[in-house]
Amino acid sequence: MTRQARRDTLVWGFILIAIGIVFLLDTLDIEVWDSVARFWPLILIFWGGWKLYFGIKDKNEAAKAVKHDGN
Repeated sequence: MTRQARRDTLVWGFILIAIGIVFLLDTLDIEVWDSVARFWPLILIFWGGWKLYFGIKDKNEAAKAVKHDGN
C-alpha cells in the first residue's frame, strides 16, 4: 500500500469517526448541530492545511529522490 493510499484511508477514517460522534451525540440528545453549523468552515481549513502540508512534503521527497538518483 502506498503512502498516499494509507494517508487517504486515514483521512476517511477520521471523517467517518467525526460523523459518527456527531450522530451519536445527537441521539443522546446533546445538541451538536448548532456547533457543527457554526464551525463547519474549520473542517475546510484543516482539510486544506492537510492537503498543503502533504503536497509540499511529497514534492520535497520526490525532489530528493530525483536528486539522489542523479548522483
